[in-house]
Amino acid sequence: MDRYRETNQELWDGWAEINHRAQSYRTDEFKAGASKLHPIELEEVGDVRGKSLLHLQCHFGLDTLSWSRLGATVTGVDFSPKGIGIAQSLSQELGIPAEFICCDLYALPDHLNRQFDIVYTSYGVLCWLPDLKAWANLIARYLKPGGRFHIVEFHPFLYAFEPEKSEHRLQPVLSYFPLEEPQRWEEHGSYADRTADFRHESYIWPHSIAEILNSLIAAGLRIDQFNEFAYCVDDFLPGFMHEGTDGWWRLNQYPDSMPLMFSLRATKTECNRPTA
Repeated sequence: MDRYRETNQELWDGWAEINHRAQSYRTDEFKAGASKLHPIELEEVGDVRGKSLLHLQCHFGLDTLSWSRLGATVTGVDFSPKGIGIAQSLSQELGIPAEFICCDLYALPDHLNRQFDIVYTSYGVLCWLPDLKAWANLIARYLKPGGRFHIVEFHPFLYAFEPEKSEHRLQPVLSYFPLEEPQRWEEHGSYADRTADFRHESYIWPHSIAEILNSLIAAGLRIDQFNEFAYCVDDFLPGFMHEGTDGWWRLNQYPDSMPLMFSLRATKTECNRPTA
């Protein structure tokens, strides 16, 4: 890994320690039997009983273990040793079968050599990846013929906003389009607990919708479905959003006026071949 990814790994080690105790992750509720999955992924991924599922960038494993509870044979991957350690501990403590692999995502072929019915990833994953073409090729590599890829993710347009510098007016101040060098951020606390005594720098890479779609197409995957949502799974823009009675977060002003999340389903067909 380069220094950007090494810095981000240190960040996610710190966040894993914070997040598994954060109220918003509801780890105690999960231990008592609650699912960490949301209606979007449950509906779009569908019945996973008897299917093998590879979860990329799984953090400390609550989603991975939730899919296992629903009957999937799961493998979770993340580059944070702290996150994977917590995931393995939860799996053992709760008796939920799961395999967890700690490695840089791009080095996964050195650690895993089989294919899956489903490859899944969600919520705040793409901005940490510098190379979407390599990411898409990994997805294609690990899908069986006929296998499906699912992603539910924050809309990349959101990364053009920096609320702390918006002076009570939400306006785009950062690039929506891909950059050669990552954007540097100063992180205070964690996105799950902004009061936590933790400071660290981070580096993120913006990726447009076009780049995401074209990377998957170039890897030989067939795009079957693409959806956009005017609500969000959490308070992505603090001070500019409110939580509804349905549990989704929306903009305070001009709600339903811009996309906040997207979902996508792609299939590896028998004739899929990378175009580049």
